[in-house]
Amino acid sequence: MAELGQSASRCCAPDVQAACCEPAEKQDCCSPENETCGCSAGIAVPEVREHVRARYAAAAGAIAEQGGGEGSDVSLTDRDGAAVFGGALYGEAEREQAPVAASLGCGVPTALANLAEGEIVLDLGSGAGADVLISARRVAPSGRAIGLDMTDEMLELARRNARQAGVANAEFVKGYIERIPLPDASVDVVISNCVLNLSGDKAEVIREAARVLKPGGRFAISDVIADPDMDDATRADMRQWTGCIAGALTAEQFEQALSAAGLTDIEVRETHRVHKHAGAAIIRATKPVWPR
Repeated sequence: MAELGQSASRCCAPDVQAACCEPAEKQDCCSPENETCGCSAGIAVPEVREHVRARYAAAAGAIAEQGGGEGSDVSLTDRDGAAVFGGALYGEAEREQAPVAASLGCGVPTALANLAEGEIVLDLGSGAGADVLISARRVAPSGRAIGLDMTDEMLELARRNARQAGVANAEFVKGYIERIPLPDASVDVVISNCVLNLSGDKAEVIREAARVLKPGGRFAISDVIADPDMDDATRADMRQWTGCIAGALTAEQFEQALSAAGLTDIEVRETHRVHKHAGAAIIRATKPVWPR
């Protein structure tokens, strides 16, 4: 995979800064030399990746050993003990289709993507593969589902889960969500389950998702959104309690980034609280059939 030196200047462009920083942070928002961007200013993209990779590699080991996300270092409950992440969010139908107990996500993106037979689905940050397997079953027999993840341990676990489930139209690819290794206009639907908040360059992830979508294609993810008044101390707390290492966007910032990437029919709707100052949300958009 190519490094992100070329994308640093893009992430620091004025239109992108407008979607990723508060006004008072603009002057320190980006550093092309250090590959930092947006509200993760001061944290280099490779450093963010390594933190995420190490944490989710350990989570994969815990899942493989114990059979569920509960054994990982990623907390699945809030401070009151209520389930806000993981397999508990899935319904009975999804539980029968895939090993959702291994999920570390904050929603059920397959429930909001309106998948149809014959479609090609891409899951960004596919982890143990639950959403890929659910998607693969829904688009079968002529469709297929692709999982993209940068963590070898998660890819190994996902491929094992696919073999055990007997799902032949699912595949798992190694790569970065900021540099999706797929051609332009090659997928019908992009899904993701609480992964964009872990990226150090969220605007680039959204641009890449828009690039690989076919005209008329759908963007349908679950993710964490920050309250507009979230301060730095709370963001540090979010990193501790939810694993959101690079921080979450606000609903308005998500809308701006989706619009800047050329997507339309944008919807950002909170589903449940995951923290005193943040919630899980459904985030949807469409790639126009004709360029704007």
